[in-house]
Amino acid sequence: MAGTEWVIAQELQPKVSDYGYDLHRALNSVVGVRALVPEDASTADALGTERMGHGVLIGERGLILTIGYLVTEANEVWLKLSDGRSVPGHVLAFDQETGFGLIQPLTKLGFPGLDFGVSAKTQAGDRVVVAGAGGRAHSVAARIISKQQFAGYWEYYLDEAIFTAPFHPNWGGTAMIGAQGELLGIGSLQLERAREGAKAEPINMIVPIDLLKPVLDDLVKTGHANRPVRPWLGLYSTEIDDHIVIAGVAKRGPARRAELKIGDIVLAVDNHEVRELADFYHRVWALGAAGVNVPLTIHREGDTFDVTIRSGERSQFLKQPNLH
Repeated sequence: MAGTEWVIAQELQPKVSDYGYDLHRALNSVVGVRALVPEDASTADALGTERMGHGVLIGERGLILTIGYLVTEANEVWLKLSDGRSVPGHVLAFDQETGFGLIQPLTKLGFPGLDFGVSAKTQAGDRVVVAGAGGRAHSVAARIISKQQFAGYWEYYLDEAIFTAPFHPNWGGTAMIGAQGELLGIGSLQLERAREGAKAEPINMIVPIDLLKPVLDDLVKTGHANRPVRPWLGLYSTEIDDHIVIAGVAKRGPARRAELKIGDIVLAVDNHEVRELADFYHRVWALGAAGVNVPLTIHREGDTFDVTIRSGERSQFLKQPNLH
């Protein structure tokens, strides 16, 4: 279970005296998450079949909020609680657009959850705790170092992600806790920040909690948000020398069916030149909802050609969780 075989350096751990809320109580709301995924799942190769991370009990709903990639296509989920118990859970929802995942514990947990804060009010310099399951020894006393847009290689984009340092080494699903003991976001990634004349600094990217609030009720009731579903191509892309380069294609996805290949360069979407991931995604999503045709201009080994991809809905290419 996440958090049992490693500890944060003591000088980086949060100290009770530094916070004006009950730190132990807040950290007890963070749980370990262990998800088991079938070997034939679409995400098994990229994310593995056994995934370990964290989640946090939210408010009075009795639900665990985590980062969605931990539980995508999982057919078995276990939660490790602060009192040592391991209890089963069920994947309730995975919101592709925000990246959040929700787990329904299959037994009453018996301890309080964290209330939501307002992530929009945070700013660079704010002191936060990036908390993993297992209390202070698995949590980092950090600060927000920036808030800015983020484009992920897996067709993912946030207008304003939160970045923190020092980094948490086991970041997936960690809880970012604010000055009042409130939940401000969920840990998603480890990245690196360049520093002039020094080695790059590892940092964490946090998904802001404000993104969950408009869709939470829908996710709980139906398992998905009540908004148009973005078209999905099944591409893993990166920026190289001001070009969008395909670094991978998803199994059974639209891009693979269209015979796009690793190394292909995406020059344009619907005749609009693209050079950055954010612009690439926005051009695709502006064409309509999932299922829309997406015209691309591709450069491959000296040849330039047009191809039209029939986009899909990402969730339809994933294994659905078993109902309990």
